[in-house]
Amino acid sequence: MPGYEVLGEEEKKQILEVLETGVLFRYGFAAQRKGRYKVEEFEKKFAEFTGRKYALAVSSGSAALKVALAALGVGFGDEVITSAFTFVATWEAILECGAVPVFCGIDDTLNLNPDELESKITPKTKAIIPVHMLGAQARMPEIMAVADRYGLPVIEDTAQACGGFIEGKALGSFGAIGTFSFDSVKTLTTGEGGMLIMDDPELYRRASEYHDHGHDHIGPDRGLEGRSFIGFNFRMMELQGALGLAQLSKLKMMIERQKAHKDRLKRILSGIPGIVFRRLVDPDGDTATFLAFFMPDREKTLILRDLAKEIGLGVVYFYENGWHFYRNWEHLLGQKTAAHNGWPFRVERGIRDLRYPQDLLPETDERMSRTLVLPINIRMEEEVFQKAERLAAEAAHRG
Repeated sequence: MPGYEVLGEEEKKQILEVLETGVLFRYGFAAQRKGRYKVEEFEKKFAEFTGRKYALAVSSGSAALKVALAALGVGFGDEVITSAFTFVATWEAILECGAVPVFCGIDDTLNLNPDELESKITPKTKAIIPVHMLGAQARMPEIMAVADRYGLPVIEDTAQACGGFIEGKALGSFGAIGTFSFDSVKTLTTGEGGMLIMDDPELYRRASEYHDHGHDHIGPDRGLEGRSFIGFNFRMMELQGALGLAQLSKLKMMIERQKAHKDRLKRILSGIPGIVFRRLVDPDGDTATFLAFFMPDREKTLILRDLAKEIGLGVVYFYENGWHFYRNWEHLLGQKTAAHNGWPFRVERGIRDLRYPQDLLPETDERMSRTLVLPINIRMEEEVFQKAERLAAEAAHRG
C-alpha cells in the first residue's frame, strides 16, 4: 500500500476520457457523455470482482458506513457492535445515525473476537460491524454464526482489506453489506471514495436513494424523481470512478507484490527472540498491507520499538495511536462534540448519557501493548530489508 505508488498511464487514459466529455457528475447529461459512465462502470466491475450482485460507489469509506447503516434502518437509541481496534470512522458513523457504539475486544487476528461477541448483544442491538484491520481477515464464519443466531445484520468494514478473501470468498461479501475505502493511503485508491456491496435488491435501493438526497433514480430526469425518505449527498464523481477502474485492474498485481515483500520481511524478523506473528484466518487471502507481530510483554515490545526507531525502520506501535485504538480516542472518552447541547453523547431531559471508560477492555489493552506493526508497500527499497536485518540481528544479540 498505497495504490498511488503505481499511478500511471492507465489512470491518465481513464481521466482524460472523462475530461473529454466535460461531465464530472455521475448522473444525467447523456448527450454530452459520449456513452461514458465511469462510476457506473466501476460499480459493475467491482461487484463482479467481489462476487456480489450490487455495488454502490460513494464519496468515502466513512460515507459507505453511514449509508450502510441508513440502508439497514439503524437509528436513534439502537446499538451497533464493533471492534475496539478500528479507524475512528467506524464508530463515528454509528454516532452520526444517533445509535450507540458498543465496543468488542479483539483476538490474535487483531480483529473483533467472536468469542466475546455474544456477551455484547442486547435487545437494542441492531447490527454488527466487524473490521478487517491492517489488511487481514476477521473470523467471519464464526462472527456470522453468532449474528445469524440472533438475526442480526452484519456490515463488514473492509476499508483496509480490499482484495482479501477467506477460502475464495471475497471480504465484504459475508455480511448483508460490505464497505470499502479508496482514500489516498489505500491499496486501491481514488484519492477519496468508497464502495458498498450487497446482494439484497431492497438494501441496494435504500442505499442508492439515501446516498443521493433520497432520489429514487427512476426515469431519465433525476431532478423530477420521487423520494421515499430523506437522504444526503454521498455521491462519487466521474474522475474518482475513472481512477477506480484503472486501479482495480492493477489490484491483483499490487497485492502480489505486497505479499512478496511481507513474506521476505517475515522471514527476516522471525529470528527475533519471543516474536509471534499475528494469526491469519486464511494466509492466501491476506492483502499483505501490514506485518503485525506480538512480543512477550510490553517491556520487550518497547525495547524493540525503540531499537527499530534507532535503525530507522518505520515500525508502528498502535497502543499509542490516536486514530485506531479505543483507549486513545480522547474525543469519544471525553464526550467532546461540536454541538452545544452535547449531542450525540448527551440528550436533553436525561434520555441518554453515553460514557466510555478508558479501561473498558483490559484484555485488548494488554494485547495491543505487545503489538508492533510494519507497513508494507507495493514498492519497497532494498534499504528497508537491510534495516530489518539489522533489527533482527541486534535483537537476537541482545536476547
